[in-house]
Amino acid sequence: MKKKPVSIRNIADELKISVTTVSFVLNGKAKEKYISKELTKKVLDYAKLINYRPNQIAQSLRTGKSKILVFMVEDISNNFFSKLARIFEDIAYEKGYKVIFCSNENDDEKSNELITLFNFRQVDGFIIVPSPGIRDTIEKLIEDNIPVVLLDRFFEGLDCNSVVIDNEQAAYDATAHLIQNKFKNIGFVTTASDQSQMHGRLSGYEKATNENGLKPNTLQIPFHEIIKGRGKEYIKNFLEQDPDLDAMFFATNYLAQSGLEVLKETNPKLIKDLGLIAFDDNDMFKIYDPSITSVSQPLVEISTKLMEVMLPLLKKKDVTETSHKIILKTELIIRESSLAK
Repeated sequence: MKKKPVSIRNIADELKISVTTVSFVLNGKAKEKYISKELTKKVLDYAKLINYRPNQIAQSLRTGKSKILVFMVEDISNNFFSKLARIFEDIAYEKGYKVIFCSNENDDEKSNELITLFNFRQVDGFIIVPSPGIRDTIEKLIEDNIPVVLLDRFFEGLDCNSVVIDNEQAAYDATAHLIQNKFKNIGFVTTASDQSQMHGRLSGYEKATNENGLKPNTLQIPFHEIIKGRGKEYIKNFLEQDPDLDAMFFATNYLAQSGLEVLKETNPKLIKDLGLIAFDDNDMFKIYDPSITSVSQPLVEISTKLMEVMLPLLKKKDVTETSHKIILKTELIIRESSLAK
C-alpha cells in the first residue's frame, strides 16, 4: 500500500499550532511574520525528522508561482549553450529556482510548441534564444505579463528584455587582428541568417575588411543545410573555388569544427598555413596543432546578467514597466592559428 504523503496539516496537528504558522515557517516568512526563533526551529526540525516534502502542484496553485524557469536554446548539446546552461542552473538554484532546459533547433514550429507547453504548465519565466519567426509569440508572452528575457539575439524594434554581446565589435576586432598579422584574403564562413547576432558578426567582418581596402569574401550556408550535415560540403567547395584564401574566420564554433575537419581531410597542411579564428571558444581549441584563436563570450557574466534581469520581472505585477537591453563585451583569445605566418 502506497504511503500517504505528509502534509502541513499533519505538522500543525502534531505541534499543536496553526496550519498558517507552519506554512509561514516552511516558506521562509517566519521573521516577516514575527514567529519566534524557537518555534521556527521546532517546525523545521520536525519537518526534517518526518522527511516532509511540499506538494509542488498545490503550492503552485496557491501562490501562483512554480519556482521553475525555462531555458530554451538553439541546441543544448552545443558547447557554448551547454556551458552557459550549467552556469545559469547554479545561479538560479541559489535564488530558489529550478530550470527546465530545451532545444528549439532554430525552428519556429518547435519553439512555439515548447513555449505553449511550458506556459500551460505555468512556469514562472522564460530565458529564450529565439528562432527567427517567433517575434509575435514573444510579444504575446509579454502582453500576458509573462517574464521573458531573450538571450544571444533579439528582435529589432521589440521592447523585450535581452542579454547579448556586441557581435559587430567582436567580429571587427577578430578580423582586424588577422589583417594586422598580414592576412589579405580572409574568408568569412557564416550562416545565411537575418538574425541579429549573425547580422552583427557579418557587419563587423565587412567593416574591418572595407576599412583596410580588402575585398570581403563570404560563404553563407543555409541553416537547414547545416542541420542536415551538409556544411562541410559548402566549406570544401568554398576552399576549392578560392585557392588564394590565406585566412578563415568562422562565425560559430560548430562551423569552425566543420572547417577544421574539412582541412584535415583535404589538405592538412592548410591548417598551419591559413590564419584561423573561431567565434565562441571550445576547450578542444587549446590542444589543436596549431591551437585555435577564438572569440570568447563571458559565460559567467551572461548568466549573472540573465538572472539579474529576470528576478525583478518575477516580482513585478507588470513586466512591461522596465526593459533592459544589456550588451556585453567579448574577449579575443589569441593563439597560434592567427599569428603571422
